[in-house]
Amino acid sequence: MFKDKVVVVTGASRGIGREIALLFAEQGARVVLSARGEQAVAELADEIVDRGFDAIYVIGNVADGGDVENLFSQAKEKFGRVDVLVNNAGITRDGLLMRMKDEDWDAVLETNLKGAFLCTRAAAKLMSKQKYGRIINISSVVGEMGNAGQANYCASKAGLIGLTKSVARELARRNVTVNAVTPGFIETEMTDALPDRTRQDLQAQIPMGRFGQTGDVAQAVLFLSSDGARYITGQVLGVNGGMYM
Repeated sequence: MFKDKVVVVTGASRGIGREIALLFAEQGARVVLSARGEQAVAELADEIVDRGFDAIYVIGNVADGGDVENLFSQAKEKFGRVDVLVNNAGITRDGLLMRMKDEDWDAVLETNLKGAFLCTRAAAKLMSKQKYGRIINISSVVGEMGNAGQANYCASKAGLIGLTKSVARELARRNVTVNAVTPGFIETEMTDALPDRTRQDLQAQIPMGRFGQTGDVAQAVLFLSSDGARYITGQVLGVNGGMYM
C-alpha cells in the first residue's frame, strides 16, 4: 500500500514515533527518521535496513529552521519526494501555572507547535508541487480536554489542532490532506514510570479501563495516510479508549 512512498517521521527515536516509523517501513515505505539524539534513531534506521527496507536518519531540532530545511533537503536528495509527514516530535515541561517558568513555556511551544509549523511549511512546498501529500499531526487528548499542571503542553497540542484545520483548508485543492491524531494515555517509557496508584487513577478515567498501545496510534496514522482516507481532511481522530468523546 505504501511501496516506494516517502515518509518523514519526527521524534522517531522512541515510543509512538518509533512505532509509526516501523509500521510504515513494514508497509514498504521509504522512511526518513528525524530526532535530536543520534544513538537511538541510528539504531532504528539500522534495524529497518536490516529488515530489508529503506531508511535514513537526520539529526536536528524541529524548532530550528535550518535543521528543518536540512531534513527535507536530505529527504528529497535521497528519495526525490516526500509523500507523508508525521509531526510527532514533542516534549513536556510540566508544572502548575503559577510556578511555571517562562523558559518551560517557551521550550514546549517551540518544539511542539513551532516545530510542527516549520515542518509542515517545508513539506507543503514539496507536496503542492507534487499535487499529492498527507500530513498527520500528533496532538493529544489533553489538547482537547485540558489537564492540570500542563498548561504549556495542552496549549501546544490544542494549537496543533488549529494548525491542522487551517492548513487543511489551504492545501485541499492541491490534493494534500492534513489531519490530527489525539492519543490518550499510551503505554510508553513515560507511563511505565508512573506510580501504581497514579496508573490506577488514570485508568479509572478511561471507559476501556486500560492504556493504549503505541501500535494503536500508529495504525490510526497509517489509515489517515492511506488512499482509504483520501476524502478525509481537517479532522481529529481520537485514540483514547473513550477517555474523551
